[in-house]
Amino acid sequence: MNINWSITQTDINRIRKVVADNDNAFLKSRYLRNVEKQNIVINKEKIIQTMLMCLLTSQQRSGPNSTVGQFLRFDPFPITNDILLECNNLEQFIRTTLQQNGLTRYVNRISIFFTTNYTKINNDNWSLIDTLQELINSDSKLKERQIADNLANEFDGFGPKQSRNFLQALGLTKYEIPIDSRITNWLNDFGFPLRLTSLPLSDVGYYHFVSDGIQNLCEKAKIFPCILDAAIFSSFDNDEWTYENTIF
Repeated sequence: MNINWSITQTDINRIRKVVADNDNAFLKSRYLRNVEKQNIVINKEKIIQTMLMCLLTSQQRSGPNSTVGQFLRFDPFPITNDILLECNNLEQFIRTTLQQNGLTRYVNRISIFFTTNYTKINNDNWSLIDTLQELINSDSKLKERQIADNLANEFDGFGPKQSRNFLQALGLTKYEIPIDSRITNWLNDFGFPLRLTSLPLSDVGYYHFVSDGIQNLCEKAKIFPCILDAAIFSSFDNDEWTYENTIF
């Protein structure tokens, strides 16, 4: 059974307007990285930092001036592969490092998830890097979805949203985006054909359905979904994004 998405010129104009109204540093950075594929780095350190970002932002506010945002901008970053390889107790190290930097919400859960995922990646000899590099020069919606779905199944604490957040933050995806309450609320106000809630998004079939609608709408408007995501996401942060505080 197929769904026929009916998209009007009014819909297209509204999509283009929200992008134009939020043409800020965050959106420009997203375009250069995810669409133009500029300055993409896929290595162990970037994967570690991005995985932590996903686990942290699934539990608390992640705007540019938040505690999470400030922690993720540390240079040098306090959690590296070399440090982790020397740790006798990974969970304790992650938990203590987060707490020392003011990150206390769900810190036990986050440290457990990270340790499990990092151990799995390390034991697999970092073959994840090869998988991710497949997306650098790809223009395949299907490949993006397949890799995102695989990550959602493999990584603890992820699911469909954070697997896409992970790929998008690395600059690897244009079509598959992280869908959360910001996106569903915006789509409801926009007039999505059925009332959306964020709770069922943990179901992969429901997630695909909503994502298909977004992709069809963006295709008609000639705007990549990752750009619409950047416009919607930054519109909730009162224009706080600058080139200096844009990390992912």
